[in-house]
Amino acid sequence: MKLKIHGGVGEKGRTCIGIEAGGTRLLLDVGVDTSAQGGPGYYPVITPDELERLDAIIVTHAHEDHVAALGWCCANGFSGRVLMTAETAAETDATLSAYATKREQTLARRIRPEIIGPGQAFALGPIGIRTGRSGHVVGGVWCHLQADGRSLGYCGDVVPASPVFAMDPLPPCDLLLVDASYGADRVPAAERGGAITHWLAAHPQGAVLPTPLSGRSIELIGLIGTPLAIHPAMRPGLAQQVAAASWLRPGIADLLSARLAEAMLWQEGEPLPPAALLCDDGMGLAGPSRAALAQAARDGHPILLTGHVPTGSPAAVQLAAGKADWLRFPTHPTLPENAAIAAASGAGRILAHSCDAETARSLAADIPGLAADLRPGDVIEV
Repeated sequence: MKLKIHGGVGEKGRTCIGIEAGGTRLLLDVGVDTSAQGGPGYYPVITPDELERLDAIIVTHAHEDHVAALGWCCANGFSGRVLMTAETAAETDATLSAYATKREQTLARRIRPEIIGPGQAFALGPIGIRTGRSGHVVGGVWCHLQADGRSLGYCGDVVPASPVFAMDPLPPCDLLLVDASYGADRVPAAERGGAITHWLAAHPQGAVLPTPLSGRSIELIGLIGTPLAIHPAMRPGLAQQVAAASWLRPGIADLLSARLAEAMLWQEGEPLPPAALLCDDGMGLAGPSRAALAQAARDGHPILLTGHVPTGSPAAVQLAAGKADWLRFPTHPTLPENAAIAAASGAGRILAHSCDAETARSLAADIPGLAADLRPGDVIEV
């Protein structure tokens, strides 16, 4: 079994991992790099010939750095099978509307994805595949692949200790790709959450919190104890996630439903509410967060950023200007959590995705077997 890096290893964003075994070729995720929007580094590093020869694409979840290049793949030669969970399929078009061209979105809409579920085992040619809940979003899965007597674990994006989403343990594997989005961060999730609740309590006039619709928004709803507000367009998607109880930790759905029912509604053109206003996306590049961030900056209204802030995004501009604060909300593993995942896998070789090479090198002391100097275009044997 061979692995080829098309994006996301040695860099942040455009996660895309190629797998080949016994003549079957597939991709794990097809993301974009939002920091390179409009530039040559936006899409995965993969040729039209490689796309034409692909048998399938497996999408782990519907965030832009994992799915937004799906239509681009179709535009450049891909015509194979697409596999994802029903929840990911339901959210993909909204992601492409924000991060893909109209033509790419149109091509992606023609796809009839094959629906997979957590815990499901299936095969693509000689490659046996298992999935499990990732703990990152409703519909998010990790993947375990086996062929030629060797096995590979691909975390996608995972959260081992989410207070809202459930994560299933990964099976043992020979090579493991860990979600290193947070690099060497060792701060426990409870401490991160406490810092956010303290910040919100200190801003009773309310604040704008740009956040992705899927995943982090639901976790913030569970965390926030102050008055809450959302954009009306978010309510159906949030309600759908809360209703997907099989992806959630036991007992959390009732709390989330009650908080969502209490939430104020805000939309463009209205005064910003005296509440924690959740608005997607998390960077101000698309959705209602674009208008909310601009209005908050004009009005001197507090802004709290809680996730990745791509270079050049409206969120980054406000942060650089001193008009926003940033407190990381835990939606990826800390270094100790990644070390534990790696140790439990028994893998002799580890790759770190969603981080640059320098960050990967900083992890090697705590994660034995981590290969830190790989980049897009590199091919390795599993």
